[in-house]
Amino acid sequence: MWLVSKLSQDHTHSPFTAHPAPRPSQTLYRPSRASLAPARQPPRPLHLQRRSSPGRRSGPPRCSRLQSAARRPPGHRAAAVVAVTAVTAARARAARQGGHPPGGEPPPGWRGAPGGAFPRSAPAAACATPAAHAVFIVQVLAPLSSRRGGIFRRLGVLLHGSRPAAPPLPRRPLAQQDAAAFAPHGLQPARASQARRRACAALVSWRTSETGAGRAVTQMALSESVTTCLSPAVHYVICELGFEKKDTYDINNIVSENGEICWQAITDRVCYLESGQSVDYIKSIRSLGPVCESVNLHFKSLTKDQFVAQYALWFQWTNYTELFLEVFDVLQHTQTTEIALGLMKLTSHLERALGDVYLLIGKDCPFLLKDLLASEELTVIFGQAVMNVLRVFVGSPYGLNLRNVLWHGFASPQEIPVKYCAMLLFLTAGLGQLLQTYLLQTKCVLIHRPYVTLISLEELNIFPDLSHETLSLAEELVKLSSFVLKTMLPFWIAALTAFKQGRYADCMILLLPQLEAGLRLIFTATNKCPNRLLTAESSAVYTTFDEMLAKQLNNEEINQLPLVLEEPTMEFLWDFLNHQEGPRIRDHLSHGEINLKAFPREVANQMVAFAVTLLCRFSDEDMVAFKEHVVIKPLMNCASCYRSRFHPISLLKKQVLECMKSIHLWSELPIVPEEQVQAIKGFPFVLYTSIHKRFEGNAEASTFVLKTAEILSQLQQYMPQNCYSPDDPVNSDQTDRLLIELCNMHICTLYSPRSVLEILVVLRKISTQCHQVSEQVIASIELRYKQWINKTLRSRQRHNYLRMLNSIKFLSPVLRLILTLITLELVNIHLVYKKNPFDYQQYLKFLKSVLQYTENLVTYTSPEKNKWDETMELTNKALTKIKRFSDEKLTLMQLDT
Repeated sequence: MWLVSKLSQDHTHSPFTAHPAPRPSQTLYRPSRASLAPARQPPRPLHLQRRSSPGRRSGPPRCSRLQSAARRPPGHRAAAVVAVTAVTAARARAARQGGHPPGGEPPPGWRGAPGGAFPRSAPAAACATPAAHAVFIVQVLAPLSSRRGGIFRRLGVLLHGSRPAAPPLPRRPLAQQDAAAFAPHGLQPARASQARRRACAALVSWRTSETGAGRAVTQMALSESVTTCLSPAVHYVICELGFEKKDTYDINNIVSENGEICWQAITDRVCYLESGQSVDYIKSIRSLGPVCESVNLHFKSLTKDQFVAQYALWFQWTNYTELFLEVFDVLQHTQTTEIALGLMKLTSHLERALGDVYLLIGKDCPFLLKDLLASEELTVIFGQAVMNVLRVFVGSPYGLNLRNVLWHGFASPQEIPVKYCAMLLFLTAGLGQLLQTYLLQTKCVLIHRPYVTLISLEELNIFPDLSHETLSLAEELVKLSSFVLKTMLPFWIAALTAFKQGRYADCMILLLPQLEAGLRLIFTATNKCPNRLLTAESSAVYTTFDEMLAKQLNNEEINQLPLVLEEPTMEFLWDFLNHQEGPRIRDHLSHGEINLKAFPREVANQMVAFAVTLLCRFSDEDMVAFKEHVVIKPLMNCASCYRSRFHPISLLKKQVLECMKSIHLWSELPIVPEEQVQAIKGFPFVLYTSIHKRFEGNAEASTFVLKTAEILSQLQQYMPQNCYSPDDPVNSDQTDRLLIELCNMHICTLYSPRSVLEILVVLRKISTQCHQVSEQVIASIELRYKQWINKTLRSRQRHNYLRMLNSIKFLSPVLRLILTLITLELVNIHLVYKKNPFDYQQYLKFLKSVLQYTENLVTYTSPEKNKWDETMELTNKALTKIKRFSDEKLTLMQLDT
């Protein structure tokens, strides 16, 4: 498969490279009692230990450790020793001390009972093989190292605590700990940190299968071998923790006979740390588990009519009652994929509804759910205890965090317990009851924000419409492509089925997290940090689209994913997911901002087609038949030649062409007969020529044309050939061809630096002002012409109308000149970095002066002002400034000369 071949390209330095298995003597090494130092004082409990030593630089992020170590062959012997002894020692030490690690709220997977510092499933997994020990260290202990002072820095303590009966190692300086820990293995203290990094890299990549006399090391990150994307700690919290208490909870304790929810019975189950303010998420999840099960059984016992009669009223505050009734239907069937889909829809629209409630007393609604749930505004309305219950289930990385785990593509269908979906449905109804009480007390009215509407759908029309045959082939591809994690296969099948059934919003909700999961698989393989395929602990960030599409990793190394995906694919992802003026489908869907009932097919068609191209690209070489299929090949061709449509560069091109078309319409505007103009007494111009004619007979207009021609002649050498003629420099058709040619030139849009984006903002504002001037001129001429014909213009208005006709004769070529100038600057926009700071500021100042001119032009040409005489004077000054700047060769296009 593609992933196998990609990982095997660098056999020496890849963390996935197969290495000889360590000898049993290395793997099962235990330090002798003679090497154990006598105990002077007991070690400090974990929750009292300092996170980092003063003056000592903290270690790099986990990914950087892995990558720096991956450049060298891993130290097999150190890795094997660390793998076995560190886990055994840490487990024994935790058994002696108990409790959870420091830092306020415990991370998922830590249990408060003595001897329970690891997930319940950890001992069996950790004892199976040395490689299992290794994986457990990296997945559970390494993520905690950044906040806990570094688990690998305390390997001296861990190693000497490998026997429960052994006396604990006294606290000593790091150098002495290194000497004590690594000397028995033939390592010098000075090389201890290097060995730790090598061990960390080796631990991640080892996955041992015992066959015959030896042990074969295989790839851990292949899509077939990845059985879960949840780290052991997160998997424990979601799949096991809430099931540990087997006692039953009477539903009558939390639901009265008339259907009212007793919140106190729920909030009393939330546990807190000793401080009394921070939630103890582990104990709370364990305590709320039976309540969730009771609610789930309660819902299963109700018919649809009974549920509607008892709860439908309490969902009205969400402005989407039908959705929550659909989730109830899903609970009755307990199909894992549908449960996950229902939970994603429920959490996104719950967030949207909570945002509407926030705006009852707040102003700017927080973008992130965790910030929304922690806000004082919602605490005032619902109470702190209620918000703590919600944070146990969604919004906090220390809790179940169901929304993020699902929307970012970490959880497979079978890993989401049904009872949590039922509990969130139940809590939503309870929030509706509390809100009704608040609204009655305060006499407030809840106002729902309008949905986001995806506009300019024609801009999204990249791929051809998907046929039934294409979708059938896609279903075969998902079963064969290495882009698809096999545990996520049901999501892919359900997404394609939803598209076939016309449920386009459901299709996108299912598909987008899987695109993220597939890209994460490629990201971790190409950047050699396979541990980041899993959910991060509370002390680290998830690997999401934002980081995968970035230019650099957190450790400032170059992200290799863009090189693998190539520019067209990256531009598509940025367009549809990230650019602020693009559709940003995932953001709008995950935050409940789109009306699911009216989700456009056009958008879903493009995303499914794009997904099919990724399935083809990351598949076996022997699947050429799929790639060359008559319905698949057009999709591949469209994907390979895609160009960004929502980057500021692309949007500026679009603005320029639209403004050009608007100015072109001036020549088609109706004009009053010339004899009627000459009959007007007091008109200052002896000779009047319509805008359909040239500029003969008007000295002012000729002056402007001459200045415009001089500037264009200076810029001629930077224009494409056959698009400019010095014999007729202000020819409108020639200028239009030039602008079209320039806008068709490819300009790189990925990772534009800040200076480029700053210039683009000014250029786009100039183009916008020019377009507004053109639209105002068109509207004014059409209106005044009708009034002239109907003889409803007063004498002063007639003279002003004729001044306008005279002014636009020179205004048209000047606006075209400005469009040409900013387009030429756009073509050379990436030369901005060549300017020194002083010249850059001068250049920016010049562009802002052009912007000021166009803004003044908008004011003077507005129907309220009609200052056409001032327009001529203003334009003369602007042309003088542009010519002087061009003479000094300060534009971008003149940098190379």
